[in-house]
Amino acid sequence: MDRSARHLRLLTETIAAVNSTLDLHEVFELIAHKVAEALETDACFVYLYDEAANELVLRASYGTRVEELTRVPKMRPGEGITGTAAADRAPVMIPKAAHLDPRFKSFTNLREEQYESILAVPILAKDRLEGALNVRTEAPREFGPDEVDLLMAIAGQVAQAIENAKLYEHAQRRVAELEALASISEAVSESLYLEESLEAIVKTTMAAVDATGAALVLEDGTIAWPEGRAGAHAVRFPLRWRGREVGELVCDRDTPFTAEEERLLASIARHAAVALEHGRAVMRGVVAQEIHHRVKNNLQTVASLLRLQARAPGPDAEKALSDSVNRILAIAAVHEVLTERRDEEVDLGELVERLRAMIVQGLAGEKHVDSRVESIELHGARATALALVFSELLQNALEHGGDEVHVELVRRNGAVSLTVADNGAWEPGDEGTGLSIVRALVRDELNGELSLSGEAGLTAEVTFQP
Repeated sequence: MDRSARHLRLLTETIAAVNSTLDLHEVFELIAHKVAEALETDACFVYLYDEAANELVLRASYGTRVEELTRVPKMRPGEGITGTAAADRAPVMIPKAAHLDPRFKSFTNLREEQYESILAVPILAKDRLEGALNVRTEAPREFGPDEVDLLMAIAGQVAQAIENAKLYEHAQRRVAELEALASISEAVSESLYLEESLEAIVKTTMAAVDATGAALVLEDGTIAWPEGRAGAHAVRFPLRWRGREVGELVCDRDTPFTAEEERLLASIARHAAVALEHGRAVMRGVVAQEIHHRVKNNLQTVASLLRLQARAPGPDAEKALSDSVNRILAIAAVHEVLTERRDEEVDLGELVERLRAMIVQGLAGEKHVDSRVESIELHGARATALALVFSELLQNALEHGGDEVHVELVRRNGAVSLTVADNGAWEPGDEGTGLSIVRALVRDELNGELSLSGEAGLTAEVTFQP
């Protein structure tokens, strides 16, 4: 009666244990401890079947701790006494000298030779192998039919716990996958900036599969957003958009990726392709809008300049047209610099040197022009005004000044100073349409000052705050 009561209590406690948690490690530890105590054995070992690797892996033990082993014991179904029970789907009991059985498989530091008897049973869920467990004693022992039946009943409960844990784990993975894809979709729909979307995709990818690193590589080989570090295992998934490959998602980890993780990464890659093309479309729209805006503003500037020229006295139509052409070319030079840099800031030093080379080529003749310019950043709209100012001043010096012209662009006390000086003769009243345009641009567009001095030629200096 005592034995029956003990067995019934063990079965009841086993059922309670497997229903108390979805953590397999915790369930296995509870089972190993309770089974060994209730059956009065010296050891109990619980193995979980890894279907992908076709191996039984020791997950919990009583009598020898898994953590103390140099290597976690693994065996294929059919190997060892426990593997035989798993392969045959039937209990195996050896009452004594179990280590001398030809089916015995030895593991380093497991010290199974000290055990005389063994009872091993498979863990089955509707004939599907989920694992195996065994109990061992140091003294010879014949396990009775009731003990075999009890251990098989316990194995059935463990199988149910494994099934529940797998379902829970699968559900948790699906939740994580959906959260990852939702996060990426949110980043794609909310962000107007391509780099923000790509950053969100890469970081979400790393979190979703616990990766050591990830990156998006564009079709031209450019790495759009690298994050983390390389791992021992890498996977690559193409980014396809309307039948065209626009890049690939690269993901690294120190351990291999599972089939489910690879399916998730493939889904992320599809979202990444959408994000990439969405971002590019937005950027194309923004760029087009900005181009239209710039063209409109600069056409208005050209129209204003032509009106000023039309009101200027004098019948020299050829000279008027030539001046207008140079002004339009100055505006075009600003566009060219903005296009090459792909941002809103212009390097004034580079702009002045381009304009100097262009104007000198057309007007200089035998005159010598030297320059000293610094690299100074200025917003594109104000750079257009400065380009027009410089063009007018340099043309004036080349047409009306001496044979020496000096150009200087520097910073002084935080302000920008542009100077054009020549060694010709000049009288304070010698101001035409060009200088009128310069005064208006300096005052209205640059919020600066223009000073003219006539010692040994004309020196025109424009100063303004950048």
